[in-house]
Amino acid sequence: MGRGVEWSNVTWFLTALGAVVVLITRVRLGGTVVDGTGHGAGRHGYSAILLTLHTVVGVVTLVGWVVALVTGRREVALVMLAGWWLLTVVGLLLLARWLPSGGRHSEDTKGDAWGSGAGLSVLGHVGMLVGVCYFTFVTVTDRL
Repeated sequence: MGRGVEWSNVTWFLTALGAVVVLITRVRLGGTVVDGTGHGAGRHGYSAILLTLHTVVGVVTLVGWVVALVTGRREVALVMLAGWWLLTVVGLLLLARWLPSGGRHSEDTKGDAWGSGAGLSVLGHVGMLVGVCYFTFVTVTDRL
């Protein structure tokens, strides 16, 4: 009768959301990197290497995580947790670009076409942090 929500359903859903965050981050920031840094008016710059690291770690982690989920290999999932945590930290570093620079000659932060400012990025990357905490819980407690 009323079984409730399955752990695996939540895990697959959050995995799909993680893929969306990696993709949208690449699409949103991929066109704004200029001369190796993503400088915008009133924003801190970020390195193109940081964006590439986010994309590469994201793709490798997603593929490895899906393999772990499909095969049920807990040891692979444990290794992929390191990738999830690295991806989350890099994503939060990219998110920090929205912090106002406070410089004397800086302009106000401009909104982007996908929302007004950092709202979508905050939702995605803070949500990713919550999701990775969940992934850690289900892996460590052997609920995969």
